[in-house]
Amino acid sequence: MELRQLITFRTVASTLNFSRAAEVLSYVPSNVTMQMKALEDELGVRLFDRLGKQLVLTTAGKRFLTHVQSVLDQLEEAKTVVHDNEVLTGTLTISANEVICAYRLPAVFQLFRSRHPGVRLIFRSVPNQEMKQTLFEGSADVVFMLDETIRSSGLAVDSLLEETFRLFAAPDHPLAKRTVLRLEDFHEEVFLTNEKGCPYRTMFDRSFEKEGIDSITYLEFQSAEAIKQCAISGIGIAFLPEIVVEAEVERGELVALPWQIPDLHVYTQMLWHKDKWLSPIMMSFIEASREILASEG
Repeated sequence: MELRQLITFRTVASTLNFSRAAEVLSYVPSNVTMQMKALEDELGVRLFDRLGKQLVLTTAGKRFLTHVQSVLDQLEEAKTVVHDNEVLTGTLTISANEVICAYRLPAVFQLFRSRHPGVRLIFRSVPNQEMKQTLFEGSADVVFMLDETIRSSGLAVDSLLEETFRLFAAPDHPLAKRTVLRLEDFHEEVFLTNEKGCPYRTMFDRSFEKEGIDSITYLEFQSAEAIKQCAISGIGIAFLPEIVVEAEVERGELVALPWQIPDLHVYTQMLWHKDKWLSPIMMSFIEASREILASEG
């Protein structure tokens, strides 16, 4: 039984997909298949059942996974203990959406790098809907999400700060000079938003539906920067976190409209797998994130 087989087994058990596991591990799919067959042959049991196109862990596979996870965590801990009195080295993989990466994480990365220059930081951009899965797959150590309060039995969640979302428009927009707005004032206006599936886009839709507006004209974007630039150009009304447009508001390129979006509570949250061993590298990064982001709240 080889160490690489255990790592591959854990990855397949997390993804329940040979091709996805191969992608995470930078193997070809046939390599993953051969490793799992060799492991099953050595153990004399089936670790996975193939139910049509779906892969599921057998009872034996679930039991084996518990011990494999423990062994791999202990191995990682042992590696760290050997170097306990030395400068921290290793790799840490972080994922977040565009807004957090551009406006919240640079200060965190700078502080962490100043303390641990020997640690290699890898940032991977992942769609919001896949962010949690990267933790279960093991392809990310820590992720950051903008969402309502996240509750998960399998993930540790640290809510760092609440983000304020507003509606922003160019200063020459017809609604920009108004001191009070009513629902009917938004009739025939164009809202510049993220695509459906984004957590705060879902909350935006929900809040307007509660107010009785269900026929809104949208221009949808994947990028907050694109939303901002289109609002500056006068194309429509942007729905964005305040942190994204602070500089533009200060320069007078955008103004916040006098409209409070009801029941919109979005937080920058840091997540990691609750069963993952918190190495000194991970603990130091988590502490740096709390130190920087909690002070910004």
